[in-house]
Amino acid sequence: MLYVFLVFNISFGIVYYMWKQADKWKLETSTLTYEDFPEGFDEIKLFFISDIHKRSIPDEMIEFVKGKADLVLLGGDLMERGVPFDRVRKNIQQLKRIGPVYFVWGNNDYEVDYHQLDALLLDEGVIILDNTAVTFESKIGEKLILLGVDCPTNKRDNLPLALKDSEEGFKILMSHDPSIVDKIHIEDNIRLTVAGHTHGGQIRIGPFGLYEKGGIKELNETVLFVSNGYGTSALPLRLGAPAQVHLITITSS
Repeated sequence: MLYVFLVFNISFGIVYYMWKQADKWKLETSTLTYEDFPEGFDEIKLFFISDIHKRSIPDEMIEFVKGKADLVLLGGDLMERGVPFDRVRKNIQQLKRIGPVYFVWGNNDYEVDYHQLDALLLDEGVIILDNTAVTFESKIGEKLILLGVDCPTNKRDNLPLALKDSEEGFKILMSHDPSIVDKIHIEDNIRLTVAGHTHGGQIRIGPFGLYEKGGIKELNETVLFVSNGYGTSALPLRLGAPAQVHLITITSS
């Protein structure tokens, strides 16, 4: 009987700890330098958040980042089945306090009435990058290109179409699913790819998890930046893969 009592209490304690971990978040700051980054921009600062799912964005987060980022990149899974649209609207309005918001679709965004979500995003002035690109120009005419693909998990991505929509310049790609790197070629000249989706494995036992932890990898085709994400999927639990949001500075070396 004592053994059963101990096992129950230890198990409860572990689950409670994971539940509390899922409720936390950390702002990670990263600086990426490139020899070919356009000097006319000096630097660009990106606030990247992915996989919000059921969570709300607190004022504390906004106050940390406000005035420090040029653009907000929203990497998909903004919501999932059962999340009220008024919560999604409030989250978007919070992010708009930081800067212009650019969005790519995630697989869970298609669990809901995605036409309604699309209308909400457009109503809030969010730029949806669904196999499209936007161009930013420095004062001396240099180009910085932000591309976004629709969700590769659902086979809605079309990177060639996004590239066709882009101009020549320094290219940054946003994709919900990091598997998009399998479709990137060196000649595409995509210098950075940001993604989420994996949650860093969400629950890791030591080095083991369903997916790798988030991080930065230098590949032949691109630099891949993967976030652990902000929310959780299936179970509101985390272990060994803390929730993250990111302030990414890109500059010339």
